[in-house]
Amino acid sequence: MIIKIKRQLFPGAEPYIQTIAYDGPRDISVAALLDALNSGDDLRDENGETIPRISWECSCLQGMCGACAMVINGRPALACETFLRDMEGDTLVLEPLSKFPVVSDLVTDRSAIQNNLLESNAYIQEYSASDPSEYEHRYIAAKCLKCGLCLEVCPNYTGKGGFYGAYFANDCYLISSRSAGSGIKKEYDRHFAPGCSGALSCVDICPMKIPTIASMAKMNRRR
Repeated sequence: MIIKIKRQLFPGAEPYIQTIAYDGPRDISVAALLDALNSGDDLRDENGETIPRISWECSCLQGMCGACAMVINGRPALACETFLRDMEGDTLVLEPLSKFPVVSDLVTDRSAIQNNLLESNAYIQEYSASDPSEYEHRYIAAKCLKCGLCLEVCPNYTGKGGFYGAYFANDCYLISSRSAGSGIKKEYDRHFAPGCSGALSCVDICPMKIPTIASMAKMNRRR
């Protein structure tokens, strides 16, 4: 198998494609592959030249943290949940998420996700007991990993301006379902509702299968 990785050794550096030959087992995840490539004495490219080890992030390796989000063969996904055995062909292309600044290689700075939540005061300001009928959807919406995959595929999210994306709609719903007052609804109307075109690519790509469209519908009905 041929591994092509879009590399950028530090912020602002010129990105380039590096090719590595891999002849190991395919019954492993992309995360396990990256770990295997980095664990040897030397990492070499297809020409046998020694190259720097690949920078990438991981934490749980069980699809529960979202740290290993990247673009795999053109599709945003979690490296720990994507297996070589399921891929067509003999070429694997790995790229960092394009909607966030690159820190190094496959590592991106996704702090904008948390910063947007902070700046919009997205927290429970005055607690109100929620309707038991909301429990099931609250449980599902709370699974959001803040991995950024929904933003990567969103045609409306650019990282600039006031549109925050699908994760924000889910968080607004979670807060609204437990809060008195209309503060979070105003933030939803400011940072999500006007900018969403309804493409729903976020629903298709979500590793936790969160039905964001349901969160949107519930928020749109709130006053």
